[in-house]
Amino acid sequence: MRNRKVKILILTADAGFGHRSAANAVAEALKLKYETLVEAVIANPLDHEKTPPFLRDSQSDYDRWIKNVPELYKLGYDASDAAIPTRLLENSLSVLLHDTIKETCRQYQPDAILTTYPMYQSAVTRLHHNRRIKTPFYTVVTDLSTVHLLWFHRKVDACLVPNRIVAELAYGSQLDNDKVIITGIPVSPEIARETRTQLEIRAELGWQPGVTTILAVGSNRTDKLMDALNIINHYGLPLQLVVVAGGNEELYLDLNQVDWHIPVHLYGYVEKMPALMKASDLIICKAGGLIVTESMASGLPMILTDVIPGQETGNAEYIRAANAGVVADSAVELLEGLNHLLRDDQSLLKQYAQNSRALGIPDAAFRVADILWEAGVSRAQRRSRASTEAQKKND
Repeated sequence: MRNRKVKILILTADAGFGHRSAANAVAEALKLKYETLVEAVIANPLDHEKTPPFLRDSQSDYDRWIKNVPELYKLGYDASDAAIPTRLLENSLSVLLHDTIKETCRQYQPDAILTTYPMYQSAVTRLHHNRRIKTPFYTVVTDLSTVHLLWFHRKVDACLVPNRIVAELAYGSQLDNDKVIITGIPVSPEIARETRTQLEIRAELGWQPGVTTILAVGSNRTDKLMDALNIINHYGLPLQLVVVAGGNEELYLDLNQVDWHIPVHLYGYVEKMPALMKASDLIICKAGGLIVTESMASGLPMILTDVIPGQETGNAEYIRAANAGVVADSAVELLEGLNHLLRDDQSLLKQYAQNSRALGIPDAAFRVADILWEAGVSRAQRRSRASTEAQKKND
């Protein structure tokens, strides 16, 4: 395999933001650590032309379901989260996605495969079942606490989980214990690589240096954010507010029309979230696995709003139980949360920050990258030896 790059294929989906972000984080970590020795490719099989249309559309349907009928989404989630429904779903997906996965693997010829989305596992393991030199295959779970059984497939080489809670769920699903590895959920490597102090980042960003800073993060699925910002704007304490609208252009336009009574810094879509997080003291966000994991890795206490029934409920309970944040389902609860964290000398806010940091694994992407690298190198070497032996026989 001299002069040949180790090829890593990362499968993901765009149902929500967390799956794609985890994939991006691992690919970035591989490139940072192994540079020209590795080729990391991200693919979304659901977008493939051979994928049945109803599966392809499930990505956009996910947004509509959780926004318009979250209770119905939770009902379907809970009903399918059992042994028999999960097995039926796995068998169906192995057939429905077989051609897509086969074509994707043929196109990229990977030395190792990672998926950040559970729907692909049965099709990948079925494809490689009878191969003499199997391609190492790994799953990284992107939920913190409430995890669907579909994530725990017995034929993967390893299931990479965020914490001990999910590890216990994996054991309970009858996944072999030696296949469960705690790595954390991959987040941007820049979180682990950021060396500037909070004051240095604030100076570079043009923020006020010595003021308690609240970071509020929006998206297309944060309906209660404007209510939260209105409360902060009239809260009466010396605060600095940073708002990231994300891809929500309507929210960004609305924010620019507000009569702000406190210092405010408005952003649309940003690629420097690790820096913004390190420069802040508190974050207000949804309970998605990605933003919560990034907040923990950054040591940020949280006020969680817009909790989606299902896996996000588990994320919120995980944070609340660890005293790393509070959950606010209404304006009154948000105000109570602010009073709770910002009163007196903010000692509780500081304690919550310590608790959040204790939960975080900033180098999770590098941990996953190392596992993939070692597996990919081993497989590439085996394939090279097999090719050499076959050539000798032919000679």
